[in-house]
Amino acid sequence: MCEFFVHETAVIDEGASIGKNTKIWHFSHIQSGAKIGSNCSLGQNVNIANNVMIGEGCKIQNNVSVYEGVELEDYVFCGPSCVFTNDLTPRAKYPKGSANYVRTVVQYGASIGANATIVCGNTVGKWAMIGSGAVVTSDVPNHALMIGIPARQHGWVCECGMVLDDSLSCPSCNRMYEIADGELREVEG
Repeated sequence: MCEFFVHETAVIDEGASIGKNTKIWHFSHIQSGAKIGSNCSLGQNVNIANNVMIGEGCKIQNNVSVYEGVELEDYVFCGPSCVFTNDLTPRAKYPKGSANYVRTVVQYGASIGANATIVCGNTVGKWAMIGSGAVVTSDVPNHALMIGIPARQHGWVCECGMVLDDSLSCPSCNRMYEIADGELREVEG
């Protein structure tokens, strides 16, 4: 008995690893060497390239390709049609191969909005929120709200996803935060 769900139109290459209770929907492709954690959901037309690491509890919406060199930690959300790159200077005539891909990490709990682009070589911090259509060209701090082209920080977000006001108190879940050494940290209560 299979411990995960794969739609009949999806393709899972030999050598891919898929965790318990993960769901893979229509026309998706999981390539050899990819590792997908438990309790993930991969929407329609998702491509997970060779040797990509996807943590537990990730939600990858329709039309997303996660290319080799990209790692998603646990509980990452990828909105519809968001884009990852893995080569800063691509040329069709001069392919560099996987040994030269530039690493990108999306850390625990981060969210990437629909149609956002994450340029390779950057880290998206824990619980960060990337707005729809933004283009990330540099590292993103934990809990940062990033919008625009290129993406710039426009505030902070709570672990639950609410944008924080100047008091750094969440109106939804009542978590309290402070800024220390330029980083947002939860105040233990």
